[in-house]
Amino acid sequence: MPGLIKGLRAHTDARGIILLFQDDRVSGLQLLKGDQWIDEPPMRHSIVVILGDQLEVITNGKYKRVMHRVIAQTDGTGMSIASFYNPGSDAVIYPAPELVEKEAKEEQKQMCPKFLFEGHVKLYAGLKIQI
Repeated sequence: MPGLIKGLRAHTDARGIILLFQDDRVSGLQLLKGDQWIDEPPMRHSIVVILGDQLEVITNGKYKRVMHRVIAQTDGTGMSIASFYNPGSDAVIYPAPELVEKEAKEEQKQMCPKFLFEGHVKLYAGLKIQI
């Protein structure tokens, strides 16, 4: 029932790195760059790597999480597979000490907050996935 499919609204992912195996015929993935949505065309035998919330925190903001969405298409049926890595629910996610020490020397004092992975996933589910 393609008329009922809405796609997936704009969001970032709670995980660190997401591997997306896209359908090679039907597009729909869009990435936010600045204030513009950019189509990510499907490519045969390729993997799209999406950086999530964890990686932004671990790198203390050096690498940014990727805002993305999926737009439902009317020109065919497609299927993509996303692969996620999750630490244990009691894992504490925080900036790598080496990055924080280096930035402190360079007088860049902003630091991403520490958080429990389980708490972040609950917040993610409550805020980002709601329709």
